[in-house]
Amino acid sequence: MRLLNTETFQLQEYYTDIPAYAILSHTWDKEEVTFRDMQNLEVAKKKAGFAKIRGACAHARKYAFEWIWIDSCCINKESSAELSEAINSMYEYYRDSQVCYAYLSDASSAEDPRDTKSGFRSSRWFKRGWTLQELLAPRYVVFLGQDWEEIGTRWSLKDAISVLTRIPSRVFEDGRLESYSIAQRMSWAALRETTRPEDKAYCLMGIFGVNMPPLYGEGSEKAFTRLQHEIIKVSDDRSIFAWIAPVGEKGPRGLFARSPFEFRMSEKFRPLKRILLTTTPLTFSRTMVYTYTYLSRKLLLAIWTAGGRCLLQHSIVGLKTATISPSICRTSMDGDMFAIGQMSW
Repeated sequence: MRLLNTETFQLQEYYTDIPAYAILSHTWDKEEVTFRDMQNLEVAKKKAGFAKIRGACAHARKYAFEWIWIDSCCINKESSAELSEAINSMYEYYRDSQVCYAYLSDASSAEDPRDTKSGFRSSRWFKRGWTLQELLAPRYVVFLGQDWEEIGTRWSLKDAISVLTRIPSRVFEDGRLESYSIAQRMSWAALRETTRPEDKAYCLMGIFGVNMPPLYGEGSEKAFTRLQHEIIKVSDDRSIFAWIAPVGEKGPRGLFARSPFEFRMSEKFRPLKRILLTTTPLTFSRTMVYTYTYLSRKLLLAIWTAGGRCLLQHSIVGLKTATISPSICRTSMDGDMFAIGQMSW
């Protein structure tokens, strides 16, 4: 791990015994200072982005931090091996920091962050893919305005952040991501954007506790499919199949979603305990409904509309589907029939 000295602006590489450090979260602007630029400070200081580095270091020094990690200049992106290592380690970098300074260049500390017209509420920091893990991973997050003055902390603004991100405020209290289903966590990234299409998948690796080599050029769909393959290797949470294709899309589809956007309706898909398959009456409101039922470690997932039409149905781990109708859902395994749920309207 390479850290930047907040006093001298010199970079130092650490393999073990990493000192306490602050970390910066930000959105990239024009003329960001790179690792190569930092090899010659006179060159680096001429770039517009050096003002951000200077501001971050000055703020960290106020709280006695000798070291800070800033992605733009602490990663040598000209080395594919180093870039791959950094992408796979990014979540840990933020998690292990003493504090994360989230710098919002388009927000003012003088405004009320709960005001719907404030720069905080409209900041593009909340719309970017990489900043999702930078919001979730650190133990302590401080939001700073364009003047480097404090707007608030993740804790003090958890209600406002929850509204902006659709992430339950409880996540910011206990940090237990594993308490939320894969589908829920995917939904938090559904409307976020990245400059490079593959980063829509790569920026989620840490949130799901998986690793894979980044292959820029493979495209977003292949990258996201690889991510889902890695997730199911370490998790038996089948909510990963609770996605909905974009409206109007036609043609055959496989089991996996093509992008986080297809989980946009899955924010309330909570993990369920395994239950034995039984005949259970189900009454649904006239909204999209998820049916999620386990038989031992085998699962049937169906998504229904208010009109009783099955939009999406998956049989996982050998469970064969016999019949699905608007009124009753039956499955068979080894020839036996089981009623999963009866719907009334």
